[in-house]
Amino acid sequence: MSYQFYVPTKTIFGAGKLNELHLQTMPGKKAMVVISNGKSAKSTGFLDRTLNELKQAGVDTAVFNKVQANPLRSTVMEGAAFARENGCDFIVALGGGSVMDASKAMAAMARNEGDIWDYMFGGTGGGKQLAEKALPIICITTTAGTGSEADQWGVITNDETNEKMGFGGYDCLFPAISVVDPELMVSVPPKFTAYQGFDALFHSTECYIAKAHNLMGDMLALTAIKNIGKYIVRAVKNGSDSEAREGMAFANNLSGQVMTVSSCTSEHSMEHAMSAYHQELPHGAGLIMISAAYYQHFVDKHVCDDRFIDMAKALGKEDAVSAQDFVDMLVKLQKDCGVDNLKMSDYGIEESELDKLAKNARETMGGLFAADPCELSHEECKAIYQKAYK
Repeated sequence: MSYQFYVPTKTIFGAGKLNELHLQTMPGKKAMVVISNGKSAKSTGFLDRTLNELKQAGVDTAVFNKVQANPLRSTVMEGAAFARENGCDFIVALGGGSVMDASKAMAAMARNEGDIWDYMFGGTGGGKQLAEKALPIICITTTAGTGSEADQWGVITNDETNEKMGFGGYDCLFPAISVVDPELMVSVPPKFTAYQGFDALFHSTECYIAKAHNLMGDMLALTAIKNIGKYIVRAVKNGSDSEAREGMAFANNLSGQVMTVSSCTSEHSMEHAMSAYHQELPHGAGLIMISAAYYQHFVDKHVCDDRFIDMAKALGKEDAVSAQDFVDMLVKLQKDCGVDNLKMSDYGIEESELDKLAKNARETMGGLFAADPCELSHEECKAIYQKAYK
């Protein structure tokens, strides 16, 4: 029994909590408000509400609106320059995981020299440590997907080298404040509710079977899995179901916390390779595509049967007696959410790429392979892709 648990973020959770942002102690005087390059932050009114809350708190603002669904290295550097040019002394990330991930990297590069890739570990990354602390960050999450509002990590893509890798691990990258308001998630379309919800699920399932699992992480992961099993189908089928949205938001936040005390496994490395080469592939969709084959591999190895049984029970099969019950429940949940037929080929992934993807996954985020419950070879990784391919 050994672990270190440190999540210093002040989390403000609950319906309508965005309206209380102005009551919080701000970490600076001028905020760079980061949003995606889409229209949702403006069309939903969330941007105006956030700007008004900051104004009430006496904070000046400048809006940066260029973050992609899979945030790029070039966008991070542009955002960091924007923060410096506009004299911003903290960042407010308003959006989903991509916006929050990019904001953490921008916050770091606003105060450090060079390129974000100089500070990446793995692949072509430079492996440097940050010399200066990042700008403070406030996260306002509008999705229940990545848990990025609760941890000190982000994922950035280098489209020049086809590498998608994690950045972070520094205490200064924990958000100072995170607002988790389920009301901001009501407008998320059904398919993206499913994609994001399964991303949150896999953060917890991976951490639960990882070699790094521990009692604190187990508590967080099983609670998250239980809530997702109970609420994801409801949230997908009726986005206005406030109880379901609240349950998913809670599960997502816990899934972010569990990543700080345990570790994801190679499932995430494998998906990052897919979307590194195919930018239009949503991260959650890619995870769904490979998930059944991925977990089936470890079920067949019988490396942690008891943990798969625990997760099957948490998903709702109270009479689970075998590891296979987990995969069966996972497949059923995906069918009930209407995402069981996602195809790699629909996003331009070809069978001839699978060997390249397996190689890329290990070269860019090999550390997650070390967290697997047993060793996953290159050939086994490729075989999982092959089994999942359609």
